[in-house]
Amino acid sequence: MSFSGEVKEELSRHFTHLRHCQLAEFAAILTYCGEVHVYSEDEIGLELCSENPCVLRKYFTLLKKTFNINTDVLEQVMGPLSNPGQASVEISDTDQVEVILKAIRWMDVNGGRVTKGVTVNPMLLSSPEDRRAFLRGAYLAIGSMSDPEKGYHFEYVCTDAPKAEQICKVIEGFGIEAKIVLRKNHYVVYLKEGAAIVDLLNIMEAHVALMNFENLRIYKEMRNSVNRRVNCETANIAKTVSAANKQLEDIILVRDQYGFSNLPENLRQAAEVRLDYPDATLKELGEYMDPPVGKSGMNHRLRKLGEIAESLRSRE
Repeated sequence: MSFSGEVKEELSRHFTHLRHCQLAEFAAILTYCGEVHVYSEDEIGLELCSENPCVLRKYFTLLKKTFNINTDVLEQVMGPLSNPGQASVEISDTDQVEVILKAIRWMDVNGGRVTKGVTVNPMLLSSPEDRRAFLRGAYLAIGSMSDPEKGYHFEYVCTDAPKAEQICKVIEGFGIEAKIVLRKNHYVVYLKEGAAIVDLLNIMEAHVALMNFENLRIYKEMRNSVNRRVNCETANIAKTVSAANKQLEDIILVRDQYGFSNLPENLRQAAEVRLDYPDATLKELGEYMDPPVGKSGMNHRLRKLGEIAESLRSRE
């Protein structure tokens, strides 16, 4: 199962006993996956379509807990959920449908005409708990995220701009920055920062997924940090080796064409020490000198030898 699927699996089993939160989550699922069918003036049906069993599981759980639809009715409307591909589930009992539509404000309390909105009715999102539930339902219906081992990307794919704007506004209400992009005629609300995704998982109360995400994120950051250090050390070693080889070339040229006997004592000693210890660092070379000198002093002597070598090369 993908990481995104694990999040949905966890959210499908999360349940709150607050009815107003149940309604907010149920309304989100129906807004993105549901459809009302008006067969006649006195007959209406409610259909939910999804290829994800997690959405169906949460849908039926909320029907039971929120609207007290009994098991016999559920068995009748569920049908063969094991079939591959998209499942279509319909409630054809008009009385049950009216109860649901009135609760989520797709129908007025007097039983007037169905007025399904493009977005979830704002009256169902009056508290932070309602908005948390709304984001859970929306993620189950139209959300997805990438595997955190490969990258950080979290998104809701909406069919129209108002839906995307509502989700974006709710997310930003929790202090998280979300953006909207148009992709193949769909409006996508997305987050790409690891910390923001962690915060949103916490808001949706997907705590197991949050811990797994954080563990992967910490491991990934530690691995990247180690790689950066190794690369830096490798570059420094390569730089040191290259400098040492150049110093050896210069010293050998000075020895063969100029002679160590013609050098001042401090330069002669520095040249001999470098030849004796070709792999030593500047600090170590300075300690071999008599008397010992510091790193900068040793660097100064080797630079002088390099200038002499360049002068000899220019004469050639």
